[in-house]
Amino acid sequence: MGKLTGLLKRRGAPETHTVLVCQGTGCQSSKSDQIQAALQQEIVQLGLSDRVKVKSTGCHGFCQRGPTLIIEPDGIFYTRVKAQDVPEIARCHLDDGQIIDRLLYQHPGTLEAVSHYHDIPFYKKQQRLIMRNCGQINPEDIQDYLDTGGYQALRNVLSGMTPEQVIAEIRRSGLRGRGGAGFPTGQKWQFCRDSAAPQKFVICNADEGDPGAFMDRGIMEGDPYTILEGFTIAAYAIGASQGYIYVRAEYPLAIKRLRIALKQAREHGFVGDHILDSDFSFDVTIKEGAGAFVCGEETALMASIEGKRGMPRARPPFPAQSGLWGQPTNINNVKTLASIPVILTRGAEWYSSIGTETSKGTAVFALTGKIANSGLVEVPMGTALRQIIYDIGGGVPGGKSFKAAQTGGPSGGCLPADFLDLPVDYESLTQAGSIMGSGGLVIMDEATCMVDIARYFLSFTQHESCGKCVPCRVGTKQMLEILKDITTGKGRAGDIDLLVRLGNSIKVGSLCGLGRTAPNPALTSIRYFRDEYDAHIRDHRCPAGVCQELA
Repeated sequence: MGKLTGLLKRRGAPETHTVLVCQGTGCQSSKSDQIQAALQQEIVQLGLSDRVKVKSTGCHGFCQRGPTLIIEPDGIFYTRVKAQDVPEIARCHLDDGQIIDRLLYQHPGTLEAVSHYHDIPFYKKQQRLIMRNCGQINPEDIQDYLDTGGYQALRNVLSGMTPEQVIAEIRRSGLRGRGGAGFPTGQKWQFCRDSAAPQKFVICNADEGDPGAFMDRGIMEGDPYTILEGFTIAAYAIGASQGYIYVRAEYPLAIKRLRIALKQAREHGFVGDHILDSDFSFDVTIKEGAGAFVCGEETALMASIEGKRGMPRARPPFPAQSGLWGQPTNINNVKTLASIPVILTRGAEWYSSIGTETSKGTAVFALTGKIANSGLVEVPMGTALRQIIYDIGGGVPGGKSFKAAQTGGPSGGCLPADFLDLPVDYESLTQAGSIMGSGGLVIMDEATCMVDIARYFLSFTQHESCGKCVPCRVGTKQMLEILKDITTGKGRAGDIDLLVRLGNSIKVGSLCGLGRTAPNPALTSIRYFRDEYDAHIRDHRCPAGVCQELA
């Protein structure tokens, strides 16, 4: 222990502590369950059970530093904890009030130890609304959610607001869909509300399939209750009596916690017949998807729920007019629904004060790749890429320089250092040739080959193409073959222009969003890194030294 030793005692450490143990998928893969079990055993042996409570939580967001512990009310943040650290944590901190310096976070570059999690730049620079409870509550105990004011928004809605008033409030907030398209949520609800039908449906799209993306998974694992609350409010607003949460089967922990949250919601009267003694009844079914990327597209998703092959269909009619089993259907992303309770609790005016003129609220990103601090990040819309990458993410490790950032997952664009000061919002990213997408943010350094990156993402989207329309089925395959040729020294003069023509044709002619955005990685890498393509074709050289078949 170093200079912080005894700090808690000098400040008068409280008699009671709550230890928040991250039990998200990332931390569990590093044996956080063993850490928690050892901690509980040590507390009993030391006779601390009457003043120390151990609580499981979902992901704290700081995945790079897991497994993590937060000790409240001190706010002390311990990182990369191992089971063998538990006796020292119990004896020195929980019993004696002494901070264990070696387990504290150290900021890259300065190596300065930071004890309190709210002082760590990764957290300090964020504004958590959607993830407000993640890492703070037990995702398998509804009482924890209720203690934070959970389900108060639903109570207020059912006791004092008409569906039209709910929709009007969401419209005033400026909330846009967080699934990628950014369509105004209140307007989407209104379309479905206005459709006359004996049965209406709502769907939560939790089919998160982007490589490196885990935003929705983190929220489902960390706070499934806020999703269910927002989902129920959406159903009330449009007049639906049945809802489906469509989540990929590769997320077993998220599915488990959703099922627990749904069971507890039924027991407390938040889901089911005559919710909270009102005239509104609503039930929810959790549907497990088989993992097809195209099922993130809403019409393919509905086909899958109906038991058909997940393939998109032409629109119109739009789901709001004819969706699931031909009935009006509203589909929202996990992050969209998680925003609803906080908007209705704190008000549309408050929410609309966050973000930009056209992109309100916050955005959640899975920050991955060549970055010092990877994890889940939530920032106001309009935050510059530079702030996310350097102030929150800690910059590019290993002394290497930043080269590009890909926003929007495999269908997003690769933006060079010239765009580091670009505000992250729907319009700015689209203008730069990329997309907001659902929130993937992959950082690349100087050792990255942009041609090979384009090849990798085209291979993913081509493999995930459902094959229904020719531009996507054939066009992406042709683009991929050309990119393979370029990265193996078989590129020819004219290949770059051919890639651009093919990409633009696929964007125009494809049936769904998968095909229309699939060319983005190639098109933006050509637009901003054309010299690398030239080097591969003209000089038979990979500047980054990645493509092994080139000299």
